Amino acid sequence: MFVEEPVQCQNVDVLADLARKTHIPIAAGERIFTKWGFRELLEKRAVSILQPDLSHAGGIFECRLIAGMAESYYAGIAPHCPLGPIALASCLQLDASIPNFLAQEQGSLGAGYLKNPFVVENGYIELPKGPGLGIELDEEALADKITADDWINPQAYDSEDGSVTDW
Repeated sequence: MFVEEPVQCQNVDVLADLARKTHIPIAAGERIFTKWGFRELLEKRAVSILQPDLSHAGGIFECRLIAGMAESYYAGIAPHCPLGPIALASCLQLDASIPNFLAQEQGSLGAGYLKNPFVVENGYIELPKGPGLGIELDEEALADKITADDWINPQAYDSEDGSVTDW
């Protein structure tokens, strides 16, 4: 479908050069934030698919603005979403509201977190119909997961060699 970030997405000139040399769509953006960050990718035609991470790029409204900018460049949107079922519910609301939606990445369908986890049928997830984001947390299932005592903030450095890590 596309090649995702063949080089670091902040290296926009190289992405644009690659895009001109191939017919394969290039996607990027999970590490780009706000509409201003995506502007250069679009202006230089470095990608044909944007992958904003709704949880990091400013939420539903900011990603809707990014999608509108992308639409004017004939670029598709394939939101990045590894952060769980609440983020996925937010992304699904965005997806349903934009004409240039392409595909939705997801990391969790919500089993053990939501009263009614998402279900993929024939490659699609039905848009939640409840109030707000359309989901309801399963507080009983979450009870054993909510403990402040053993939570550790993600480290930016590898504990073995000290190198910088990403996620």
